[in-house]
Amino acid sequence: MRKILLSISLLLAASSASSAESGTIRPGLWELTTTSLLLALVPQIPADTMQKLTSLAKQHGFDMPQVQNGAAKSKVCITPEMTEQEIPAYFHQTQLGCSAQNTTRTGSIYRTELVCANAQFKGNGTAEGTFASPESFSGQTQFNGVFQGNPFDEHADVTGRWVSASCSPVKAAY
Repeated sequence: MRKILLSISLLLAASSASSAESGTIRPGLWELTTTSLLLALVPQIPADTMQKLTSLAKQHGFDMPQVQNGAAKSKVCITPEMTEQEIPAYFHQTQLGCSAQNTTRTGSIYRTELVCANAQFKGNGTAEGTFASPESFSGQTQFNGVFQGNPFDEHADVTGRWVSASCSPVKAAY
């Protein structure tokens, strides 16, 4: 059960990387940090399971984030075109069998509802946050669901900071 929940946390951390795209923000390379209680348990995941998770993430277009001390760190490239969108197209794409619905942005505050419905993974939650400046944001996600018949309830905190104008070698988020 613990391995399953850790797997979900890692995949949500990887997919939340693109959530920095909302609002008037500075284009370029961003570093995102996601923390949760489940991510603190990542060192207990066997190497073969981590390899499978990494492969699964790549199948869905994600790079597995680095995880240390309960925090997943990843980098995402935000293009100038992305910064001009009121609500980024990313929020309307389906990934990992999940979709974002009822996405809103008011000033520097964004909120979206997450809905996942596939054979192994069902549930719903929210992601919300605030841009403190064009170079930083903070937020949280809350998700309740069932993975392979096992219920879970996961909360994560996310922060993002602008790193540089150049995204090289990181690809754009979508």
